[in-house]
This record gives sequence, C-alpha cells and structure tokens, in this order.
Amino acid sequence: MKDVTYYAELLRDNVIAYTPRVLGAILVLWLGFKLLKKVDKLLSNSLSKLSISDTMRPFIISLVTTVLKIVLVLVAVSILGVELSGLVTIVAAMGFAIGLSLQGSLGNFASGILILFLKPYKVHDWIQVDDKFGKVEEIGIFNTVLVTPGNKTLIVPNSMITDGVVTNFSEKGVVRLELNANIPYEEDFPKVQQMIASALANTPYVLQDPAPEIGIESFDSHYIILAIRPYVLPDNYWEAVFESHRAVKKVFHDNKVQVAYSEGIELGRIGG
Repeated sequence: MKDVTYYAELLRDNVIAYTPRVLGAILVLWLGFKLLKKVDKLLSNSLSKLSISDTMRPFIISLVTTVLKIVLVLVAVSILGVELSGLVTIVAAMGFAIGLSLQGSLGNFASGILILFLKPYKVHDWIQVDDKFGKVEEIGIFNTVLVTPGNKTLIVPNSMITDGVVTNFSEKGVVRLELNANIPYEEDFPKVQQMIASALANTPYVLQDPAPEIGIESFDSHYIILAIRPYVLPDNYWEAVFESHRAVKKVFHDNKVQVAYSEGIELGRIGG
C-alpha cells in the first residue's frame, strides 16, 4: 500500500512539474509554425521586391524555413528541460547516421547548389533531361520540377541533372523541330521541297527567321526520307508540331504527292 501511495505521489509531482513545460512546448510549436507561415509569405514578398529571380527564390525560402523549423524544435525541446548540449551530440550522431543512409539526397542538395550557381537553366526554360522534356516550374533544394506539354508534373532529382546531359531549348530563344516525311523515288524533290517551304511559310507558330530547313535525310529501300526542320518558340513547341504536320499533309494532298508505304502483311518462314 505504501508503494502505491509513493508512486501515486511521484506521478502527481511529475505531472505538476512537467505539465506546464509540455503545454509551453506545445504552445511554442503551435505559435511557431503559424508564425513560420507568415515568415514564408513575408520572405517571398521581400525577395520579389528585391528582384530576386524566380530560380533563386524557392531555394532560398525552402532553406530558410527549414533552418527556422529546426531552431523552433530545439527551443521547444529546451522548454521541456532537456539539456541542449547532450541533445546536440545525439542530433549530430543521428545526423551522421542519416547522412550515410541519405547520400543520394545529400548529393541532390549539392547538385541543387551547383545548378543555382552554374545556371544551366532557369525557371520558365524548356529543358530535356535524358528523355524527360518540360518547362522548369521550380528549382528546389533536392529536385527540379518540370511541367510537360501534356500538363504532367515531373519531379527530377537534381543529381540526375548534374550527372547527365541537359538540353536547354530556351537558351537560344528558339527550338528547331525534328520532323520527317516520306516520298517515293519518282517524286521531284526540288518541287516537293518548294511545296513544303510554301506551306510552312503560312503555318501558325512556325518562324521564318531563321528559315525552315528542308532536305533529304536518308534513303530507304522503298522511299526517300525528308528532314523538315522549322524553328519555333519554345512555348509553342507542341502546337507547332501539330500545325506543321497538318500543313505538310495538306500540301501533299492538294498537289497529289504520292507517299510510299507498305500495304498488307508479308509473311516469312521461321528457320529451325
């Protein structure tokens, strides 16, 4: 009975001693996170007024708010009465262990820094990383966010960008489309070339300076492969592709240009 009384009194004393600290820590966290939202908005507005680029702004905001959140948590822990010196040692050890397990994430962070300083691209540029193509919406601490012409969001790790080949379609201000069409050998190439050039001259989104390039790319066993290379603005990429294809098909139809293609199915024997 004495033990029960002892532990009951001990529990009561601890509750009385730590309840204000716990409530204080919770209050600090609640107020702190609400304040951080305002700091985030204020920082964003301040960076905009300072003419900080759209490329740097999300990175700076993300970095500052992350540091402030860590400081806020440490303050809340100190209110609970935990010795920060010992906590810092534990956090450092945990950080080292986490760092070993998250080497890829740390690599993405380092790559993000490189991207911001080397500036291979910036927000609103059209880029291609491997086979990923889209407009840069945000350059974050760990990844770059692209929006494809089909309005899909691609989250590309920054290390993938610095370790690979990046094609920046917006660097020169224009993009050259890589289109093809086939004509039979009996067709007059100079005549077809002039037809396509005339059609592209009246095609929406296609630029005339620099002028479209039209030539013979290669020879197939059944037809000639034409290379059609009009220049367009990066923002008009897919619209220009569709309009250019439509224009080429229409000019072929209007001028009765023959197109070589196989009909039916050819069956062959399978050897042993």
